[in-house]
Amino acid sequence: MAYPKTKKIMNEIVADLTQVHMIVHQHHWYMLGRGFLKLHPYLDDVMDELVEQQDGVAERLIEINGSPISTYEEVLEETNVPDQVGSWDLSMEERFQLIVNAYKQLRDDYERGIKISEDEGDNSTNDLLIAYHTAVEKRIWMMSAELGKRPGEGE
Repeated sequence: MAYPKTKKIMNEIVADLTQVHMIVHQHHWYMLGRGFLKLHPYLDDVMDELVEQQDGVAERLIEINGSPISTYEEVLEETNVPDQVGSWDLSMEERFQLIVNAYKQLRDDYERGIKISEDEGDNSTNDLLIAYHTAVEKRIWMMSAELGKRPGEGE
């Protein structure tokens, strides 16, 4: 099992999932205001899903004889998601928009990974990435709706 391009994109996805988890966790900690009681536990579910995807991608990478990145230094080198400093000064809407933006990067990562794994003939990785892509698209839809937007609005 060679799949060199698949292994590379899978590590980018591990990095971005790690970074997005950190961003969601940060907003989970720093949120204040109307909607807190509903949105704080919602972000727990979001983080659980991100961890599940991260673990699934990393384990699949190992299955194809790859080595998942596993340090914060590697994450910072590989991530395509901008870092954010925690702040109490953001509204709930601003927080959710930042999370939606990070999720859009994951969506794009999965789309690239789907194409690459298909081109390299790695059907099992392709199936996994399609499932995660579907889950990410659903989260984008749900969070966009919370912001009063339709998916794809403003892209």
